[in-house]
Amino acid sequence: MKINNQTKQYSGNRMTAVFLALALAFSMNFVSCDDEKFLEEEVYSTLLTNNAYGTVVGIRQGIAGMHQYVRNSFYWGEENQDPIGIWLGGLGTDIAFFGEEPNSNRWLCNYQSYIVPAGSTSGSHGGSPTTIHYFWERPFRIIQRANYVMQACEDLDPEKWESPGQKEAFIAEAKFFRAWAYRHLVSFFGAVPVIDYPTTAPKTDYERDDVSVAFALMEADLTAGTTALPRRGDEEGFGRITQGAAWQLLCEVYLEQHKYNEAVTAATHVINDYGYQLMTERFGGQNSMWGTGDVYFDLFAMNNQNVPANTEAIWVIQFEPGTADQNSNHRGGRCWGPAYHRLPTAPDGKKAYNFQNGTTDNLYTDTLGRGVSWIRPTNLTTYYIWENDWDNDIRNAEHNIKRHYYYYNPDSEWHLKEIDFSKFTYTDYDPNTGLSLRERNDTCQFIFPFFLKKFDPGNVLTNAATMGNGDTFKDIYGMRLGETYLLRAEAYIGLGDMGKAADDINMVRTRAHAKPVAAGDVNIDYLLDERARELYGEDCRHFVLRRTGKLIERVRKYNNNPSRPGLNIMKKHALWPIPQSEIELNIGSKWEQNPGYDPSHPDYNVF
Repeated sequence: MKINNQTKQYSGNRMTAVFLALALAFSMNFVSCDDEKFLEEEVYSTLLTNNAYGTVVGIRQGIAGMHQYVRNSFYWGEENQDPIGIWLGGLGTDIAFFGEEPNSNRWLCNYQSYIVPAGSTSGSHGGSPTTIHYFWERPFRIIQRANYVMQACEDLDPEKWESPGQKEAFIAEAKFFRAWAYRHLVSFFGAVPVIDYPTTAPKTDYERDDVSVAFALMEADLTAGTTALPRRGDEEGFGRITQGAAWQLLCEVYLEQHKYNEAVTAATHVINDYGYQLMTERFGGQNSMWGTGDVYFDLFAMNNQNVPANTEAIWVIQFEPGTADQNSNHRGGRCWGPAYHRLPTAPDGKKAYNFQNGTTDNLYTDTLGRGVSWIRPTNLTTYYIWENDWDNDIRNAEHNIKRHYYYYNPDSEWHLKEIDFSKFTYTDYDPNTGLSLRERNDTCQFIFPFFLKKFDPGNVLTNAATMGNGDTFKDIYGMRLGETYLLRAEAYIGLGDMGKAADDINMVRTRAHAKPVAAGDVNIDYLLDERARELYGEDCRHFVLRRTGKLIERVRKYNNNPSRPGLNIMKKHALWPIPQSEIELNIGSKWEQNPGYDPSHPDYNVF
């Protein structure tokens, strides 16, 4: 089946002490002292394994609900923009900053004021969960859903299963999502409660288990999936989890623990055992709206992610045009695109952009949609990593990264003339010294290189008046083989085998027509640069920088937010704080805050 917004799972039980205790505390605030009857609990409806998942159809719907919840963790509607900009956009790392308003109190523009135990601003309309709480809560919701599905599979009458091995496959798919969620939690927060059963009653005495406990559960969950999940091509529908995806996530779990031999083995299974291959020839029969293209363009062209010819896709996040759920799309243009339509004037003083449609002017071009510069790539991402292969690396081709912009105003003498970046400057700093100031010739918000893998120029499916409002419906890779080679290269670097690391890196570089890297030039920083070239906008950069120990160093060196270079990142930000509300509500077991977030901690003000 193809996962979409119409297949949802709703959970009546919450995962952590916050959810459970708050419900009780909130109700008691409205109780009079002598109204004892009101204090008597009466359950009107619940979601339990025996009333929601009593059939294979019900269990399948529960699995679809996990897919949908994870999909909404990749892309967003209006309610959770900050967190997903951080999650997939790389905000707060070396590859991106908030271009629309770089001095904002939102969007992780300032680690010191944003990453705090009490929370941080989130969402665009107020009232949204704080980013810290969001990153804590959502994976625990996935864990709870996964635990329910697993229990339901165990409880289901064996005669009801539709085929041999279906029960084991469904359990393994739920385990994959549980491991996916715990990898998220351990990376951001360190020690967390490890819960492998469905919670059905309030609990306020959770313990924070050592990270080794979480890693052991992740390894067991994913190892089960390497045999119980279907092989590539045997899954029930597009986007469903297969053995290859389990091996790939297991490889990342091993890398998190610096288990490099095991990581090599896991990645090698993906590369050798399931028929995946890097796409090296064009496929899908599409070109860009400018009439050009290449195989890297084809990987991200609309509707090319699920076709049988695409042997690189391992796990594809599914989106459906025209469905009622606002989260069935994603804001690829609005988020990653520059706000070109806000560029004030051409050199002759006329509007830089003046599109006409009836009585409405100042509309948007279908070439670029409606970008808002929420995720502005750093100079590392847009310039430095391309310098040695500027003209030959196809990933830097104009149909993959748009670098040339043109005025559009028939009333201006500059109509259709190229915009000269040298007319626009913003303050930058030298990444080699972190001190010397210089000027970069493009803009922070209006005009900058646009990575078009995140958008579908000219293909407007909704909101024609705003040229799609920045929305797109491309299916998006959760995993693909290009990353697998770079994961194995990371493991080889950890083992000190730079020759084999170079071989794997050169698999993706050769496909891109880039010059091969020599073994003597390979190190972890080179690998991180190659990941930015190949995977910008596809992975959670925070995971990668944390497990390689490079988060603080590279944010300080490369994040050129013009208002706050380096984003004031500090030593303590290697981990995020536990939400203070969680600590306060887990009254049965005292939790210590992560190091550096208590004012009395020696690392509180240590950069």
